[in-house]
Amino acid sequence: MVSLTTPVCDFGWKASDFSLPGVDGKLWTLTDAMGPKGLLVMFICNHCPYVKAIRPRLVRDLAELKQHGIHAIAIMSNDPTDYEEDSFDNMKQVAAEFGFPFPYVIDATQAVAKAYGAVCTPDFFGFNRNAELQYRGRFDASRKDTAPEGVRRDLYEAMLEIAATQRGPAEQIPSMGCSIKWKEA
Repeated sequence: MVSLTTPVCDFGWKASDFSLPGVDGKLWTLTDAMGPKGLLVMFICNHCPYVKAIRPRLVRDLAELKQHGIHAIAIMSNDPTDYEEDSFDNMKQVAAEFGFPFPYVIDATQAVAKAYGAVCTPDFFGFNRNAELQYRGRFDASRKDTAPEGVRRDLYEAMLEIAATQRGPAEQIPSMGCSIKWKEA
């Protein structure tokens, strides 16, 4: 497993559209997923310890952010060939088990991950209502293990700021996680 960190936020970069099948049976686009005040696009998977360490808090924070007009969508772009845990059927199970308050979709061709420049799981892209990038940072201080209760909620606070001002924080700490499992060329 290779651990990577995300690049610095490219403020104002416009979100690429997509049309991806969700575990709920719907086809999701950028427009469908967008909230009235913004959207969090996140690249996650089922097997990554960095994602597993934050799942309960992620569900909590994104349910709260939805009340502030920020919606979210989770995209699974890994090649499940060597990681059965990331299969579409297992995505359905994880979404149900944790009660994901957001669509969980599969990027089987990996074209969306490439368009966004996603490098790891989790990789977070926080957009304002105009689909302009305002946050590309970490969830919180968690790594492969869950950070202690009471740590700063970096992503939550950044997305609240975007909801209120349509701008993200100038200071952002990169996310860290497992490399995306790209298909063999």
